[in-house]
Amino acid sequence: MNKLPIKDPVFKKAVRGIELKPFIPQRDYFNYLIRSVAYQQLSGKAAGTIYKRFLDLFPLGTPTPDLILNTSTTQLRAVGLSGQKSSYIHHIAQFAKENDFSDEYLDTLQDEEVIKYLTQIKGVGKWTVEMLLIFAMDRPDVFPLDDFGISSGIQLMYGLDITLTKKEMNGKLLKISAAWQPHRSLATRYIWAWKDRFVMEKRKG
Repeated sequence: MNKLPIKDPVFKKAVRGIELKPFIPQRDYFNYLIRSVAYQQLSGKAAGTIYKRFLDLFPLGTPTPDLILNTSTTQLRAVGLSGQKSSYIHHIAQFAKENDFSDEYLDTLQDEEVIKYLTQIKGVGKWTVEMLLIFAMDRPDVFPLDDFGISSGIQLMYGLDITLTKKEMNGKLLKISAAWQPHRSLATRYIWAWKDRFVMEKRKG
């Protein structure tokens, strides 16, 4: 933990002993976004099964914008995707067909520019793009303020007053997170892990 590049003493004490699961940033941001939509609001096992069936619709398991657009909503629903998710996946494919969705182009954009660019797509929200920034693009200083696990985790870790208004609470969260710059993506991953540990320990009593 001595190597943790975050000096905030409350944070460092809370996450002591936590080892993060390693992850490899995923190139091919287009397909990362497609996968994110497929996985939304599902357990990992169920989402994985549906996503595999989705990939099996395409040659070599590699969906492209054109291939997706030539796959009907009926076919997408047949593999387990909801009508809404099928529609969103078509929207992503249409956007990629009409705009530059290459990894090389997105890599030239700043974090906020990536968010503004991709949230033009119907069904793609800020949180989804923030996850892409963290786990696919490996951007080091992303803070997903609207993530419930993050906001509730920080509230517990720092003993914040939960009766604060949303605006007041967000101000507190942003102020706390400022101490983690420019490593807020790393801090975010630690907060998720800490919250999971906290919940598990509470259940054990």
